[in-house]
Amino acid sequence: MPEHRTRTAPTVSVVIPFYGDPGPAQDLVTSLRASASPHLHEVIVSDDHSPTPFPATEGVRVVRRERNGGFAAAVNSGAAAATGELLLVLNSDLEVAPDLLDRLVAAAAPWMPALVSCDVLTPGGRTSWPGRHFPTTAHQVTEWLVPLARWRHLPALHEAVGHDTRTASGRDTAVDWVIGALMLVPAAVWRAVGGLDESFYMNCEEVDLQRRLRELCVPSVLLGGLSVGHEGGASSAPERRRGWLVDGRLRYARKWEGRAGARRLQAGLAAATAVNLVWNTARRLAGSPVRPVEVAREEYHLLTHPERWVPAANRAPARR
Repeated sequence: MPEHRTRTAPTVSVVIPFYGDPGPAQDLVTSLRASASPHLHEVIVSDDHSPTPFPATEGVRVVRRERNGGFAAAVNSGAAAATGELLLVLNSDLEVAPDLLDRLVAAAAPWMPALVSCDVLTPGGRTSWPGRHFPTTAHQVTEWLVPLARWRHLPALHEAVGHDTRTASGRDTAVDWVIGALMLVPAAVWRAVGGLDESFYMNCEEVDLQRRLRELCVPSVLLGGLSVGHEGGASSAPERRRGWLVDGRLRYARKWEGRAGARRLQAGLAAATAVNLVWNTARRLAGSPVRPVEVAREEYHLLTHPERWVPAANRAPARR
């Protein structure tokens, strides 16, 4: 059951990890500062050694990292500088309503201590299914299978790839984990668990964090009735994002299920690649311009060398 609190105005440190084009992050900062929320204690932009540095901005504390370390390292650097009672981690390309902070803190209060989030909408207005089940090999193999793509609008397929479809009810829902685009958590809880594991470069770091929070009996909650817009992936190429995803998932499996778990995931995805090859060959024979062998080679190389998109300093195996 959620624990009820009576504190009226907890202070919030907003941490925005940044890399790439400053424009969206500046728009987000402007929206936050225009809200005049009594909860807003500070805005911290953690510049992850971006080629285009985040500019000095009134009312914003900029933390500049000496090297690029990925999402986990950038968030940790910003969180280390935070002095508010709550941490609010926001992706730099989010679009937020002026009253979001007040509504978010009020809706989260009955659940605290917890890690909370809200719905994250794509540019087309569709949910990103931010509330999810802890990942399994079956979830990830199902997602890898190209023949199932046409049915992924169905609730059963959403569940099969790890989306928690209970969140579609619009009610507050305790879930296994929420995606890292928006995370509100007490700063004391964040520090007690050690923040994000920086051996993850990009993807699965928030899943790992929430598994560790669960060991402290801190739930993850998706709040109904609140949403933000998310551009998502605009600053990186699709193959790079997919490489980061596979690297993160293999790293997560190795950390929580050992080397046998990572090998099981690789084997499952390799089997799905073989299915995709057969499927794409049939499509090619039917006149589709798909290149079955080239696609299969790319997928297999991704499974065996996902770290090619990850900086050398982040390539060490995940530890626990």
